[in-house]
Amino acid sequence: MEQEIMTETHSGTAVTASPNRQAIAMQLKDVAVSFNGRTAVRDCTFDVAKNRVTSLIGPSGSGKTTLLRALNRLHDLTSGAKVSGHILLEGTDVYRGDLTVTELRTRVGMVFQRPNPFPTMSIYDNAVSGLRFNGIKKKALLDEAAETSLRAAALWDSVEGRLKVAASNLSGGEQQRLCIARALAMDPEVLLMDEPTSALDPIATLRIEELMTTLKSRVTIIIVTHNMQQAARISDDCAFLLMGEDRAGELIEFDTTEKIFNNPRDPRTLDYTLGRFG
Repeated sequence: MEQEIMTETHSGTAVTASPNRQAIAMQLKDVAVSFNGRTAVRDCTFDVAKNRVTSLIGPSGSGKTTLLRALNRLHDLTSGAKVSGHILLEGTDVYRGDLTVTELRTRVGMVFQRPNPFPTMSIYDNAVSGLRFNGIKKKALLDEAAETSLRAAALWDSVEGRLKVAASNLSGGEQQRLCIARALAMDPEVLLMDEPTSALDPIATLRIEELMTTLKSRVTIIIVTHNMQQAARISDDCAFLLMGEDRAGELIEFDTTEKIFNNPRDPRTLDYTLGRFG
């Protein structure tokens, strides 16, 4: 019989830490993030299953992006930022283990809300920029990585004949897929995506969603989204965060997407997914 691991939040609400017996890519244990002593998000304990899409959902200010950025140490250079608890990547604590930040960000890629390719660099140079940063210079390896990653990002067919063109000539949706290709060229285990379609038109959004569904066979995806229809369409699991009375975000519930949207444990989860607040 499938066993559910329960944990308590700050408010006493029980949440499910692992809704299924999947292999685990990352584990969060009592993760909290604060800035200059003010807690922004706390009580986050759940397992991220391999080769699935996990959505972080919740109202603005509930700590979704703050939590996502903690997963590959993007708060390290923020003055006064502190991450507590444990974030494990294949069993290694990303803050206290022997992983360097460079190695971590190779294994845990990031795609931001707005497409951010290097605008003056070519499509090709953008795709292999991370590899070059890590010291790879052999042209054959770079050529293979560029083609492989651009194919994986469903971009190769449209850019094959113009790899030397500046990335700024691409449409917004193509630029975002180039950013995805840039991350995939590093062959990450986990891909973090912070509202990757919020700046895109509906057609480009659909293409990115289709891409995520395809990519999860090769990389675990964790996405922040405000779009409940998108979360329902593309994610396998959901973490619902909500701001408490002290204005700190906390995990209310974590489960499969089907349960979160159709049979959640906490009535606040249902209220949010149905648009009754947010």
